[in-house]
Amino acid sequence: MTTTFSGSFTVTITPFTPGGEAIDYPAWERFLDWQVACGVPGIIILGTTGEFLTLTDDERTAFVDATVRYVNGRMKVMVGTMNAYTPNAVRYSKEAEDLGADGLMIVPPYYYTPTEDEIFNYYKAICEAQNLPIMLYNNPFTTNVDMPASLVARLTREFSQIRYIKEASQDTARVHDIIVATDGVMNVWAGQRVLESYKLGATGYVNPYGNYIPRASARFVEWAEQGRWDDVWAVQSVIKKFDTIITAGHPLYGHQCYSKALAAAAGYPVGDVRAPITTFASLGKEGTDRVAQMVPLMEELETIVDRIEARTAQTAQ
Repeated sequence: MTTTFSGSFTVTITPFTPGGEAIDYPAWERFLDWQVACGVPGIIILGTTGEFLTLTDDERTAFVDATVRYVNGRMKVMVGTMNAYTPNAVRYSKEAEDLGADGLMIVPPYYYTPTEDEIFNYYKAICEAQNLPIMLYNNPFTTNVDMPASLVARLTREFSQIRYIKEASQDTARVHDIIVATDGVMNVWAGQRVLESYKLGATGYVNPYGNYIPRASARFVEWAEQGRWDDVWAVQSVIKKFDTIITAGHPLYGHQCYSKALAAAAGYPVGDVRAPITTFASLGKEGTDRVAQMVPLMEELETIVDRIEARTAQTAQ
């Protein structure tokens, strides 16, 4: 395993045609070109934001294949291959490798609340079936499983493919705990709070905001890598405002449907969400009013990045 990852990887939406009938590939190609143009080093498809549970197996295969082919090495492509049934997760993972993906992001088996041994055997089966690097994804809020640093260390010791983790437990100190428990072998990626996570040793960011502010959210991770904390905060403090607006009253559907609505506001329409998530269209005036609050934040971030990059260029002269 020689592939290495760092920086901001957009965990992407999946674009759908009207009514969610099919994947909208022309919209997807425009979206991917936008990510590349904004300097995004990688994407993660078929994660939570990508509504992975709503795709058929045939759609998954076609989507992974089309994405890898269209990106054509311009940025890294990781694929979410998790499933509650181990043989399915194994099959999805091997298929992603065969189709040319660069890596995998995999949550532990969800719904069942598995034991640590059951989680270990799940990842063992996946590692034995393919050779791509694996990013563990610790998200106890969606999986009902919180992988402690000791389990992460056990997986890291046993399987050479497991060298990354998206840590989204909301316990930022866990970043440091995992680094210590794995003797610095594990690359911990922030699932939130980039500034704080990078100060504790994070090396990447799984970035949902890249769906609508890819330039700003890629840059502030680059600045975190450089320890430019004031510049990081200039962006992060505005991003926090998106969270406040989106999550008010919308704990389930906010992130997916508003990510798509904001991508459209940025000039890259990608359709609406699939059931059971509440569609943006059904929100009516409430939804359009919230987007109207956030579009100025998108414009503000562009201004902030322009200013910081102009200052940086001037200093380098």
